[in-house]
Amino acid sequence: MSIKIDDKLNKLLQDTPKGAVLLSSWLMSKGYSYSLQHRYLKSNWLETIGSGAFKRKNDDLSVFGAIYALQHQNGKNIHLGGKSALSLLGFAHYIEMSNTSLSFFAQTGYKLPKWFKNNREWKNHKLICSSFLPPQLGTMDYDLGNFKIKISTPARAIMECLEIAPKKFDLAEAYLIMEGLTSLKPGDVQELLEACTSVKVKRLFLYFSEAANHSWFKYLDIDKINLGSGKRSVVKDGMYNEKYSITVPKKIN
Repeated sequence: MSIKIDDKLNKLLQDTPKGAVLLSSWLMSKGYSYSLQHRYLKSNWLETIGSGAFKRKNDDLSVFGAIYALQHQNGKNIHLGGKSALSLLGFAHYIEMSNTSLSFFAQTGYKLPKWFKNNREWKNHKLICSSFLPPQLGTMDYDLGNFKIKISTPARAIMECLEIAPKKFDLAEAYLIMEGLTSLKPGDVQELLEACTSVKVKRLFLYFSEAANHSWFKYLDIDKINLGSGKRSVVKDGMYNEKYSITVPKKIN
């Protein structure tokens, strides 16, 4: 019996990346019963990090290991996005990932599990729930060495910044980031803009990208993008742009 358990344990250690959270429900689906999980816990092969979640003995966990588990073991549509994704990809001011608040995006109504929320080291990270874009559209795999996680592409990430602007993200900073997005693929941008349900995001994105004079802008088919009707005032006492019927900060205009 002990040999069989050792074989299963060896397989578990070989098949799961270091630094990743191990969810009890996922272990069950792979044939590791609750009693077997308890045995590994008692034998110090696993350590609990909260109800329904473990880590390998002596593993250094980061928030990325938790996101990996939510994405790959729990099948949840949560990803690193906004400025955090842009910084990771080199399109925004560099963020020291271990010492800052990261932004994760999920669909409206999603709630993080207790084992995540109760971890003191991850309390500074932000979860932003919004359904202005389909969950998988405009995401990509990012290799962290031991495993990969889903993050926003640059085009989706800047839209996520615009979604939470101006209350939670400075529009002037969003425009500076937009100026650096010279290599976006117009086809990908078009698909995102057509799928986007936020009129504010679409108008700001088009206004910023045209003002930045990006070469890819001319390939967009704006007639296929629903920009809504009426005026939109993003800020008070700003400058009105007639083409996109939107009021933006004077310093940007």
